[in-house]
Amino acid sequence: MIVPIRCFTCGNLIADKWDEYLQLLEQEIPPSEIFNRLDLDRYCCRRMLIAHVDLIEDVMKFTRQQ
Repeated sequence: MIVPIRCFTCGNLIADKWDEYLQLLEQEIPPSEIFNRLDLDRYCCRRMLIAHVDLIEDVMKFTRQQ
């Protein structure tokens, strides 16, 4: 759905890195280098970005629009 604000395991702030992560992915930079640039050293924080599936647009189709 929406990118979590903090890592579920360690509490590190990760939501502010999402936009930059997507931009670097579009430039076809290897994920290990992206995480080094974003200063994400812990596996739990890396997992939060890698495993996130952005479904907000799909869910919005089923909401009531006024």
